[in-house]
Amino acid sequence: MMIHEITEQAGRYKARKRVGRGPGSGTGKRSGRGQKGAGARSGHSRRYSFEGGQMPYFRRLPKLGFTNAKFRTQFWIVNLGDILKHESFANGGQVNAETLIGAGLVRDTSRDLKILGGMYEGQSLSVKLDVTAERVSGAARKAIEAAGGSVNETGTRRDRVRGIDRNSDDHTPKNQTKKARRRRFQQAKAEAAARGEVLKKK
Repeated sequence: MMIHEITEQAGRYKARKRVGRGPGSGTGKRSGRGQKGAGARSGHSRRYSFEGGQMPYFRRLPKLGFTNAKFRTQFWIVNLGDILKHESFANGGQVNAETLIGAGLVRDTSRDLKILGGMYEGQSLSVKLDVTAERVSGAARKAIEAAGGSVNETGTRRDRVRGIDRNSDDHTPKNQTKKARRRRFQQAKAEAAARGEVLKKK
């Protein structure tokens, strides 16, 4: 008989661990649960990463990898009502980043400027404003143009990259991505097939 033949049978029938059967058994009195505390109680379970309350190991490690957070477009947001309340624009005039900085409504030019309609949605203005900003809401544009003013939306960097003209009614991107171009070709191909034609890529 070889040793591997003995050990093959050795662990087949393992005796059940009997706890609380006196000090001679090795697991008497507290039955291997230690001295009081949550772990000594019945029904206790803890998260696998729990380290007694100290900062877990996975939270002590630095976060690595890619995130889109730093590419988010941030705006200085100014309400049309706040502009008209300011004495600099009481009689109308030019509204852009520089004039708003001078009026103290915007801190600096580190962010793009967005003008919102706010309280003037559905109301009429009494002064003429010529607004130049990266974004202007639909309600603000309607109120400004109804009073005889003008709105020039220059668009954000993302708008310019995608070829979106914010001053037109059509805000669809003109500079299509590869995926969008492929989708457009597939649509045109299906329409051509319906007409009995064969469309090929140029």
